[in-house]
Amino acid sequence: MPQVIELPDLNLSQEEIKMTLAESLLQHGNVSLGKAAEIAGYSERTFVELLLKKGIAPISFGSDNLEEDIQNA
Repeated sequence: MPQVIELPDLNLSQEEIKMTLAESLLQHGNVSLGKAAEIAGYSERTFVELLLKKGIAPISFGSDNLEEDIQNA
């Protein structure tokens, strides 16, 4: 059964709430880029474009990933 979260009246549209939730989940590493786009209700490409317009990197690499990528290069 889905959990319901009650929010105070913030004067936000449903689309804004979904986008904010998706951004937060992505930035905290809770969901993949594709899942975040799905939550926000956009294609992955559109979601990435919206993130970039807001100055948010759609992909973040931790130091572990960076070191691994350097090793594989």
